[in-house]
Amino acid sequence: MQAKELMTSDVVTAFPGMPTREIARLMAKYRISALPVIDESGAPIGMVSEGDLIGRSQFDRETHREWWLTLFAETPLLSADAILGLAKLFSKMRVRERTASEVMSAPVITVGETAEEQEISDLLVTHRIKRVPVVREGKIVGIVSRADLIRAMASKKHERAIPTRDSGLFGKFFERLDQRFGHPQDDHAAKPQAAGTPQTHAADTQPDAKEFRTLVAEFEKQQAQRHEEERRMAAKRREKAVEQLLDEHISSERWRGIMREAHEAAARGEKQFMLLRFPATLCSDQGRAINALNQSPDWYKTLRGEAAEFYQYWKRDLQPRGFRLGAWVLDFPGGMPGDIGLFLMWGD
Repeated sequence: MQAKELMTSDVVTAFPGMPTREIARLMAKYRISALPVIDESGAPIGMVSEGDLIGRSQFDRETHREWWLTLFAETPLLSADAILGLAKLFSKMRVRERTASEVMSAPVITVGETAEEQEISDLLVTHRIKRVPVVREGKIVGIVSRADLIRAMASKKHERAIPTRDSGLFGKFFERLDQRFGHPQDDHAAKPQAAGTPQTHAADTQPDAKEFRTLVAEFEKQQAQRHEEERRMAAKRREKAVEQLLDEHISSERWRGIMREAHEAAARGEKQFMLLRFPATLCSDQGRAINALNQSPDWYKTLRGEAAEFYQYWKRDLQPRGFRLGAWVLDFPGGMPGDIGLFLMWGD
């Protein structure tokens, strides 16, 4: 079963500037525990859960002093009006209210509509998340939660007359399957053939400068057409690469292989290793935060697809061990950010 068959398409979303009070109201109204944050184009850029609202620790709760949200989490049956009443009370006490962009978890891991059930369940287990947005051309069209997967599994289990222990669907839910990853394939489309060489005059015919200028103009026209076709094909390749990177996911085996390569790089005296090279258009802001003169400290929130998963692996497994993660633009075709490199660093 694919994501488009599993997902809930009527998705409740938030925008980056939405106050936490409004997010809590939506959660209470629709009886949900989390919702995606989307940008103006409809692309998911983060997730906000109850845990993000109330803080992950006692220190966070005391620092932010959003007591009304803590009460909401402890008493989920509060009505939306009651939550708004509490919000007004604490606003009078000058409690600063945060926005979705301040509390959301980012970057966000997504899947395409054709992602298979096992692939989705493996992502939830690997990254320890409870739900994943479904995207089409980078824009959110649905969301798949653990509850959606369990309902699908229960339905399948009911259809089977004699389910076996080895092939049980719940067993498959927690089983890790290695994913196959390919590299974006270039479109080797033939370039348009140059037009035939203009017919020249016979040897005894005396040409004039106008005819020479015509030849030059024709050549320049053909060159411009070739360059435009090359630019168009390069844009298509970038679009295809982005689509593939949005849909691809990192298996545990692949991550271990990358770590082996990084270890070998350190043994050669290198102080960093490029984890991934990807088009700037894979970023939700086309690479602007990474390319900024004073790089935004929140550049990682713009990552999508495979790049976002690399960030999650680093955050969970490597940052606590002293590794750093960096990103910068590698080339500038036409003066615009082209490819971006995501680097694991361990040097001083």
